[in-house]
Amino acid sequence: MQYNIDEVLRLARQAGAAIMEIYKKDFAIYDKSDNSPLTEADLAAHHILVDGLSAMQPAYPVLSEESDEDVKTERLNWSTYWLIDPLDGTKEFIKKNGEFTVNIALISEGKPVFGVVYAPALDVMYWGAESKGAMKQEGSQAAVAIRVSKVPDTETGWRVVGSRSHQSDEFKEFMTCLPGADIVAMGSSLKLCLVAEGAADLYPRLGLTSEWDTAAAHAVVLAAGGQVLQLPSLQPLIYNQNSDTLLNPFFVVCPEVSSLWS
Repeated sequence: MQYNIDEVLRLARQAGAAIMEIYKKDFAIYDKSDNSPLTEADLAAHHILVDGLSAMQPAYPVLSEESDEDVKTERLNWSTYWLIDPLDGTKEFIKKNGEFTVNIALISEGKPVFGVVYAPALDVMYWGAESKGAMKQEGSQAAVAIRVSKVPDTETGWRVVGSRSHQSDEFKEFMTCLPGADIVAMGSSLKLCLVAEGAADLYPRLGLTSEWDTAAAHAVVLAAGGQVLQLPSLQPLIYNQNSDTLLNPFFVVCPEVSSLWS
């Protein structure tokens, strides 16, 4: 399997630049069929990424959140393909809080083997590749290697990614095993990246996500030595297995499984 990391990073920045041009001004908001917001920025980034990835050699097919329905059906025949979310965190984009990302993942046999997560408003880039490790770059600084942290061995001291103000009943129940944990709030796929870089110990996702929301950051987590596991089975989260839906099951992102919460 071949891919040019530098070229994919360049595409992510190019898509991010197009997003920021719209972010800086008033923008149109439309409604998709599922009533989630769709902006001009989603579509601008979508076209940049699909055109750019399709032109790369070897050419793998591309599945985007904004792809037509026939593409979303055809993807079941693909063993290796690009899975992208041109603008993850549209609600964060509309709120203008900066916590939105461009997500690009390469999937092979259901596993994310390479991923790029770029937050253009923050100018922060994460990427990770199987057997090559994970990296983070902030602005024009040199990229640095990142690695998951060692998890606490007691109930205290945990840093858990979640919402400070809108915690679901499922999240509250999960957290009863870790009293006093510090809740770390973040938007979009950056939640997974917090675990990948060792800034958080755990991210239980007890709500719906789509495969394009998670795949790129999932690859970064794996490359940084972490895991993304389905709940409650604790089996690895995999992609492109279901003909009926592109939704993920509930999952947890962690450096390792702990008996304190598993």
